Amino acid sequence: MSDPVLYSQDGPIVRLTLNRPEKRNAFDDALIAALADALAAVEADPAVRVVVLDGAGDHFSAGADLGWMQRVAEQDEAANRADARAFADALARLDRLPLPTISVIRGAVFGGGVGLVAACDIAVADMTARFSLSEVRLGLVPAVIGPYVLRAVGERWARRLMLTAEVVPADMARALGLVHEVAADPEARVAELADLLLAGAPGAQAEAKALARACADRPLDDALVADTAALIARLRAAPEGREGIAAFLARRRPAWPERG
Repeated sequence: MSDPVLYSQDGPIVRLTLNRPEKRNAFDDALIAALADALAAVEADPAVRVVVLDGAGDHFSAGADLGWMQRVAEQDEAANRADARAFADALARLDRLPLPTISVIRGAVFGGGVGLVAACDIAVADMTARFSLSEVRLGLVPAVIGPYVLRAVGERWARRLMLTAEVVPADMARALGLVHEVAADPEARVAELADLLLAGAPGAQAEAKALARACADRPLDDALVADTAALIARLRAAPEGREGIAAFLARRRPAWPERG
């Protein structure tokens, strides 16, 4: 039996590949557990700087495996809640990972697959990609992935997509903000983006992600003004900040400390 998530590493870049191509990378409990384990391994390895998430075969992910969902639905409420929480926790770990994440998208991206894309920092698709929040067609709602989708496309468009379950092509997904780019050669574009990310300081990138998350949920009041001033003051005096400024003034490449 093949691994449900493939883990490959090329220097500081790790690629996690959803690996159920015969099921269009639909996820079940085994794939969710494997993804959570892989993300934990990435976070624990200070040599990793960038994570790329993709799917094996012609599709990114068709969402939840319906056979698995049917089996879970026949269990009691506690078992259902535990299964739902496992996916919610894996998605939150992906979203909060303290290093940059890039999703490479092609083919079908349905249901929970849309949530995986929305939880990544950067999303690059090719023209074959098509997206759908298809849950209402099954009598369900995109509950676990909902907050990530709303953050990506806004409440109004999220309402429409959740209600209609319409299939959205790649160019429309880009216009909505669900993906950042539609590229003729997504892998080449991901390599370029990875080079940009590797030029940044790993600690600063983790702080940048935390800053974006914190500011999104707060009013721009005196408390936020004070907190952001304190943040930049702390980072200027930290080893990365000192090294970055010194390297810029000396016109040399910075020697960033390892992440973590």
